[in-house]
Amino acid sequence: MPNDWATFGADLHLELRGTRLRAGLMDALREAVRSGRLEAGTRLPSSRSLAADLGTARNTVADAYAELVAEGWLTARQGSGTRVARRAEPRDRPRHRAPTPPATATPVHNLKAGTPDLAAFPRADWLRAYRRALTTASDEAFGYGDPRGRPELRAALAEYLARARGVHARPERIVVCAGFAHGLTLLGQVLRDRGVRAAAVEPYGLGLHADVLARAGLETPALPFDERGTRVEELPSLAGCGAVLMTAAHQFPFGGALPPDRRAAVVDWARASGGLVLEDDYDGEFRYDRQPVGALQGLDPERVVYLGTASKSLAPGLRLAWMVLPAGLADEMTAVKGTVERASSAPDQLAFAEFLRSGAYDRHVRAMRLRYRRRRDQLVAAVAAHAPATRVGGIAAGLHAVLTLPPGTERPTLRAAARHGLAIQGVSHYRRPTAPPSPDALVIGYATPSDSAWPGALEALCGVLP
Repeated sequence: MPNDWATFGADLHLELRGTRLRAGLMDALREAVRSGRLEAGTRLPSSRSLAADLGTARNTVADAYAELVAEGWLTARQGSGTRVARRAEPRDRPRHRAPTPPATATPVHNLKAGTPDLAAFPRADWLRAYRRALTTASDEAFGYGDPRGRPELRAALAEYLARARGVHARPERIVVCAGFAHGLTLLGQVLRDRGVRAAAVEPYGLGLHADVLARAGLETPALPFDERGTRVEELPSLAGCGAVLMTAAHQFPFGGALPPDRRAAVVDWARASGGLVLEDDYDGEFRYDRQPVGALQGLDPERVVYLGTASKSLAPGLRLAWMVLPAGLADEMTAVKGTVERASSAPDQLAFAEFLRSGAYDRHVRAMRLRYRRRRDQLVAAVAAHAPATRVGGIAAGLHAVLTLPPGTERPTLRAAARHGLAIQGVSHYRRPTAPPSPDALVIGYATPSDSAWPGALEALCGVLP
């Protein structure tokens, strides 16, 4: 039975077939070298790191490495680690090969922002929570259920969000959805049905979110931006604007928190205009050098819609997110969700509720906070050593950093990264069409690689910085 390991060493997709892990690993490595996915000189993860990623004994990986060294596929030197050997072209390889199109090539290293370390998903704890949840679940839990979501999860979320993020949440005002974009899609439909013509967005952010609102029939004007963040004082001048989407606790991608005076100003605008603030709290659990910045929703639960997700703290594949809604909006949202998609997966909701109640979620977040902080510190130190002209910012919280480059170097750096199999994005990727350009910069998702892939990814990044 094949086992697909999406994260291995240099973030390659290797397929280990059969039950003999050592033989499967050796076959996968040979094929990766033959196909060119592992280039000559590529450093492989240590046997300890790879064994941890694969969930097998260290000796299994060490033996596989040793045999491949003996065959000439790999080299091993003291102090240099294990690397792909430099080999002549195989005799049976065609003399004239069509080059692999760069757009479809799998990157060797992935430092794009937006994804946690998927290899760190707490499989054993999640399995225990799943078993306990299914053992105690009633028969009716497997029916169509309440469009708002399982009551067990909504109750657990209300307790957790109040404790961890300062959110005023009642279970009956929480709607569980299948990801942030799903929740935003439902909100866009409700806003349009209410007669709202426009929802303002930040000048830099995920284009997907503005597109979701636009598909709901809303205009999406971009607010101005300065060194203190989004300039919310411009909201009253936007005709027909009935909502604003913000990442107030940790602006994406620049990383700052909205200052207190602007937090108060955006809530005052919502009160005076009857509008709504849509708060995207996408990575609110991860902060390092500052006191936690509470959710904006705490300032006025009747004018702020809070949106949270497990995609950054656990894994996006779970498709679990939630909205905490004002009283006047909860029933409308429930009715719309019931007609579009009645409920998210009940077993996953029950498992997540158990995960929250048992304390496993808190333990996982604490462990990942320490891990990501170490990576962030390593990133800052490496950039300072290899590219002193590059400034690192937006690092007090979250899962990414912004590397401000010398003027005119963003595009050349991105081209160099692509040539070296390094997947990264510039800050211009997140700019709204009407927003003014920002200084050249890279957005580095330091949470994305596995522990075994992180050293190689960091080394590759430092190699392309100007």
